[in-house]
Amino acid sequence: MGNTVSCCVSRGGSPKVSRARRQPERPDVYQVEVELNEPDSGPSLQHISDREVPDDLVPESNPSDHPRASTIFLSKSQTDVRDKRKSNHINHVSPGQLSKKYSSCSTIFLDDSTVSQPNLKSTIKCVTLAIYYHIKNRDSDRSLDIFDEKLHPLSREEVPEDYCRRDPEHKHIYRFVRTLFSAAQLTAECAIVTLVYLERLLTYAEIDICPSNWKRIVLGAVLLASKVWDDQAVWNVDYCQILKDITVEDMNEMERQFLELLQFNINVPASVYAKYYFDLRSLADDNHMNFPLESLSKERAQKLEAISRLCEDKYKDLSKVAMRRSLSADNLVGIRRSNAVLS
Repeated sequence: MGNTVSCCVSRGGSPKVSRARRQPERPDVYQVEVELNEPDSGPSLQHISDREVPDDLVPESNPSDHPRASTIFLSKSQTDVRDKRKSNHINHVSPGQLSKKYSSCSTIFLDDSTVSQPNLKSTIKCVTLAIYYHIKNRDSDRSLDIFDEKLHPLSREEVPEDYCRRDPEHKHIYRFVRTLFSAAQLTAECAIVTLVYLERLLTYAEIDICPSNWKRIVLGAVLLASKVWDDQAVWNVDYCQILKDITVEDMNEMERQFLELLQFNINVPASVYAKYYFDLRSLADDNHMNFPLESLSKERAQKLEAISRLCEDKYKDLSKVAMRRSLSADNLVGIRRSNAVLS
C-alpha cells in the first residue's frame, strides 16, 4: 500500500515524485497531477494559420495575404495610365478633371462611398476594370482545364474558334459581373473580396486570367466570396438559374478545385480588404471614374452631427473609465486639467 504512488511513475518521469513521497497521505491528488501532465499521444490537428507557407508564397510578396504588398491590378494598370498621360501631354488634351465636382464656400459635396459601405455600382466598375487590366497586361496564357470555357461552356452558344485570342472589353466584363451581382443581390464588399480571391488564385496556382478562362475564374471567385462574406449565401443551384445552361455538378467541381488551389485559405484580413478598397479608388482616379458626389443637405448634416455626437460620447465614457482605473484606492490622487491657450 505504501508503494502505490511510486508504481504509477516511470523512471525519468515527472519531477514531482519527491514531493509526492513527502506527502504519502494524499496519493490520489498526485495521481491526478501526473495524468494531467502527461503528453497527449493522440493525433493533433494543426490549424491552417499555423501551417508552413511555401517559399514561393511568402506572405510579404502576396498582396492578397499581406497588407504591405502592392496589389497586382494596380501595378498592371500603371503602364496604360502612363501612356494615357503621355499622349494627353503631347496632344495637349485635357485629362477631363474639370468635370469633377469640388466643394466651395457655399456648397459642400460628399462621397457616399466608404470603406465599410462602398458604392455598389462604382465598386463593380472598378473591380471589373481591375480584371480588364489583368487580362490585357497578362504575362502569358497559363490556365487550367477546369476554367477553360471551351471545355466547360457557360452557355449553349458555340464558342468561337478565336475565343482564346480576343481580349474582352471592359464593358463586357462589367455586364457579366453586374448580372451576377444583380441577380444574386450581392453587396459591394463582396465585389472587393472577389478581387482578393481572384488575385490569390493567380498567385497560388501560378496561372493567368486570359480570354479563355476569365468568365469561369470570376464566377468561381464570386461564388466563394458570396458564401464567405454574405450572411445569406447563394446556393450553387441559384447560379444555375442565373446562367441557364450550367449544371450544378460543374459548379460544385469548380468550387472544389477553386478551394484546393487556394489551399483553403479564404481568410481576408481587414487590413488587406482596406488596401484593396483604396487601391480601387486610386484606379478609379487614374482612369477618371469619379465616384458619385452629393451636395450636403440640411438633413444629412444633422444626421452626421448626431453620429459624431454619439461617437464623441462613447469615447468620453471610455476615457472616464480609464481615468477611474488610474486613481488610487483612497482617491488621494486627483487629475488636474489645464485649459488650452490659443494664441
